[in-house]
Amino acid sequence: MREEYARFLLEKTTKDYNLIARDFSRTRENVWPEALFLFEEVLIPGDKVLDLGCGNGRWFEVFQKQGIQYVGIDNSEKLIKIAQEKHSQGNFKVADAFDLPFSDNSFDKVYSIAVFHQIPSRKFRLKFLEEANRVLRPGGLLILTVWKFHQKETLLLLIKYTILKLLRKSSLDFGDVFYSWGDKIKRYYHVFSKRELVNLVKKSKLKIQKTGIIKNKDGNRRNIYLIAKKPL
Repeated sequence: MREEYARFLLEKTTKDYNLIARDFSRTRENVWPEALFLFEEVLIPGDKVLDLGCGNGRWFEVFQKQGIQYVGIDNSEKLIKIAQEKHSQGNFKVADAFDLPFSDNSFDKVYSIAVFHQIPSRKFRLKFLEEANRVLRPGGLLILTVWKFHQKETLLLLIKYTILKLLRKSSLDFGDVFYSWGDKIKRYYHVFSKRELVNLVKKSKLKIQKTGIIKNKDGNRRNIYLIAKKPL
């Protein structure tokens, strides 16, 4: 993907979430129970944690229960405003994931839940990971999840955009799709395989600790998760 188009998609994603912030937040009121082990089994009281792409702050109370020092950032001003309204005691900031406003080795853990699949192009995905690596302390952990697209609707979208790419009628990369939010917008996503995600994280010099698939009881929500460590 050309860098100019990737930058356009990044700006579009920010504008999209500002446009749908209130409606989107209403669909993200609750945490995913199936993902709680990523917090309860990983966090240590006193940890300093960055919630990278925190949205409306829905995971804040889970972090708070674990007794950690919390910072949540997002590039959507409207979602950060909602997070501040919902959790006045939280430390939420508007910030750029590719140029984090923190010193090297600032955090024990960096969490990025359901964000990475909306980063276009390999170049910007690596930059995202490299920034997360930079602000992690040696021995710190990155905990990351991406959607696992498995339903018929999303698989048909993947086929559609693959054909458009082969016909040279799309500027997207293979594996990219636009997914509609009602009749308002079409959100950009990259459809990751677990192997692709693992190989990309390895390129950022983080060491893979654990990967897997998490799904809810009904099986209609699935995510790939990954835990990676910054070398000592």
